[in-house]
Amino acid sequence: MDYDHTQTGRLHQILYVAVAVMLVGAWLAGGEPAVQLTLLCVALLILVCAMSFQRLTIRDEGDYLAIRYGPLPLFRKRIPYARITGVERDRSSVLDGWGVHYMPIRGWTYNLWGFDCVKLCLGNKVIRIGSDDVGNLASFLRARTNRFGNNSAKNPGKSELG
Repeated sequence: MDYDHTQTGRLHQILYVAVAVMLVGAWLAGGEPAVQLTLLCVALLILVCAMSFQRLTIRDEGDYLAIRYGPLPLFRKRIPYARITGVERDRSSVLDGWGVHYMPIRGWTYNLWGFDCVKLCLGNKVIRIGSDDVGNLASFLRARTNRFGNNSAKNPGKSELG
């Protein structure tokens, strides 16, 4: 069983508008080189962020689950199936936000858009992977982790959301 799904976000469109505003601002700043340089640097930084978080691809890579943002692939993660001890559908909170980040107690979040996610337990660690295909992703991960002998990944007694 293979899994390959790409989710496209919407936030990058807002960032592209911000880049355009910065470029217009740099052009209007005319005779102020320091202001122009600052606006151009900020525009470049925002452009890199927009291109990094335009889509999120979750893919089976044999013994690993690969998580990649793109089209500029600066942020990625590979999770060995053998380390996954639990899989359940979940919802991230507003505090989890979108992107890649760590919150104490809640763990790592890899999310592009929306709040539906799959919660992976790796021993004492938690990783939340946001997706617009949560049901299929959770089913795939349960089947794959069972292949690796992680029967606890079924999470008996846990209720499915939605």
